[in-house]
Amino acid sequence: MRSPRQNLLAPLAVLGSIVSLCVGSSYAKSLFPVLGAPGLTAYRVGFAALMLVAFWRPWRVAITKKEAILIFAYGVILGLMNLSFYMAIRTLPMGIAIAIEFTGPLALAILSSRRAIDFLWIACAAIGLVLLLPIHHETKPLDPVGLCFISAAAIFWALYIIFGQKAGTAHAGQVTSLGMLTAAFVVVPFGVAHAGAALFVPHLIVLGLAVAFLSSAIPYSLEMFALKRLPKQTFGILLSTEPAVGAISGWLILGETLTTLQMLAIACIIAASIGSTATIKREDTPQIAQADPVVP
Repeated sequence: MRSPRQNLLAPLAVLGSIVSLCVGSSYAKSLFPVLGAPGLTAYRVGFAALMLVAFWRPWRVAITKKEAILIFAYGVILGLMNLSFYMAIRTLPMGIAIAIEFTGPLALAILSSRRAIDFLWIACAAIGLVLLLPIHHETKPLDPVGLCFISAAAIFWALYIIFGQKAGTAHAGQVTSLGMLTAAFVVVPFGVAHAGAALFVPHLIVLGLAVAFLSSAIPYSLEMFALKRLPKQTFGILLSTEPAVGAISGWLILGETLTTLQMLAIACIIAASIGSTATIKREDTPQIAQADPVVP
């Protein structure tokens, strides 16, 4: 039987993962003037791929042609999801961007279960999204380009879950490392085209490693620890706090402020995510807990 301290460690690991991810993303956003969103995405995904390949050494296990195709699709989606998210937060506040991105896996989880109570969570999410629309005089309109990018990120997140589950027949570490390597081949050319030689400046490389460490290595490690000790439902509920943590991180690091309506909108989407996760049945898939955007 675990002690109260041991029972507390797993939830704290999830919250630590969320904080690290949001701080890393906020820190990356502060570097956009130097390298741009594509450059920072290249750093994050590229360095994460190197770390994962070195750790898992995926070449040690043979894979079938079908598994290779699924891992390739998974990796392409993973790369586009990261790139879309970073392109979105150029102009959108962190909390709002994360909240909108959450609607991708949320919609997937709700559509997969088709229960009456899910209409309540659909209503909560819809209210949140309506409150974010530029139809309120006291609300500063959100950048339409940023909204397009974050909507794409939400769709890619849902696809990421679907293809991640399909590719799950292979070894988890192999799928993750080869998927991230594929993602790097997708996004690094965008980073090079945008930032050029700046990507190879030594002190910027160090900053890029810090971004990858904060937003990938630490969150992934903490979540792997937590997932072995928490029910997926509990994990998903804790994960649902990420938009709120993102808003706080954006405020503290970037000076981003939100209106009362925008904070209410984020709260509605968080409530929909928590509600959907808390009421989901074990046989219902995919769960929000399986929809983790933290890609190592």
